[in-house]
Amino acid sequence: MRPAAIGLRHVALFVSDLGACERFYVDVVGFVVEWRPDSDNVYLRLAGDNLALHRHRLRGTEEDTVFRARTGQHFDHLGIAVPRPEDVDAWADHFVAHGLLLKKSPQTHRDGARSFYIDDPDGNTVQFIYHPPMCSRP
Repeated sequence: MRPAAIGLRHVALFVSDLGACERFYVDVVGFVVEWRPDSDNVYLRLAGDNLALHRHRLRGTEEDTVFRARTGQHFDHLGIAVPRPEDVDAWADHFVAHGLLLKKSPQTHRDGARSFYIDDPDGNTVQFIYHPPMCSRP
């Protein structure tokens, strides 16, 4: 039996111009700033959904040139929200029981969220996360 999940409610993107992206999502789309832990990261909220913007930091490198030349999305990871902190650990145990390796073990973050990371078969990183403002039930 699978542990409980409440949906795909969190997306994190690498962006080359954090300020421009924040202005677009806040001023144009209507997100509000939920948390800004430092000058390279901002967490936005819209109707219970969470969008994290992370500044791409490889300036002046060949990879940076390739990043800037690309079009389309620049995903860091997908986030699957779970209703309780202990569900994070249940999902981690679930994957390990199925012989899969975790990319990063469950941990509690500075903002009180709890999560772990695993790669899907194509190499996309997926985070299973309990994030109090996003996962609290009314």
